[in-house]
Amino acid sequence: MHLGLWMMGFSAVILLGCGGGDVDLPEDVLEGEDALMDGNRLSSNSLALNSLALNSLALNGIAPNKLDAQSLAAIRAPTAQGELARAFVRYAVGCALTPLQSVSFSWTDAAKVVHQETYPGELGIAPAWAAGPLDLNGQRMVSACVAARVNYYQVPVLVSLRSMEAPLRLLAGARELVEFPDVEGAFWGNLWGASPAIYACYNSATVENSRAWSRDCATGHLRDDGTIEECGMIDVVGPCSSVCASLNGGGQYYPFCVEKPYAAGNANTKLVITTALP
Repeated sequence: MHLGLWMMGFSAVILLGCGGGDVDLPEDVLEGEDALMDGNRLSSNSLALNSLALNSLALNGIAPNKLDAQSLAAIRAPTAQGELARAFVRYAVGCALTPLQSVSFSWTDAAKVVHQETYPGELGIAPAWAAGPLDLNGQRMVSACVAARVNYYQVPVLVSLRSMEAPLRLLAGARELVEFPDVEGAFWGNLWGASPAIYACYNSATVENSRAWSRDCATGHLRDDGTIEECGMIDVVGPCSSVCASLNGGGQYYPFCVEKPYAAGNANTKLVITTALP
């Protein structure tokens, strides 16, 4: 979603919340001052590009002068794959960088028309990526954020992104928690790992609401025959109650989940992004 449209949606949701009465919320819910809503419509096909041509992005930095020749060629390609690559980078930049940062580059289409691209930051999960490599925590948090923005139907939906990790924990303000009360699920993993993997789980109590909002990637898309189709490489591992700790006291986010649901042992990760809907 373009930044202008995102800001329009942001303002609309804030205004809708102004007429209600006071709401008593736990102290940890009140720690944020600004609401954080993030639009999503990324195609699931864009995720798979990481293991093909964009896997060096995390290691070199996201600025064009930091990219290796293969990654730069991928985002400049005048092809359908190039479109997917640019979409992935646009959403990754939105997750990683702050609104004061952006990434700019140009590419030339098959008709020799030059396109100037500028992708603004939005959430500020890993702002240092603008100048250098993503560390492991940054890789995992940006991966979770990008996965949370994938939409099976590729339509824009406002969704609240939350985590016990800063800055998402600090940015989830009280009004946002009232406006987006239904936690839909969680996302975690690493798109830049040696074996890229992204996991998702769903809140059993809100599956119908998620599907009503055209959000099928945490729950899995329900086919006409009753079977479930996943969103590309996002592995839906089942209800969050089976792989994650209970929602925190304020009902905002899952504090941690099993890092590798199918592996032996039960190592957990706190690098999880929880999503919530109206």
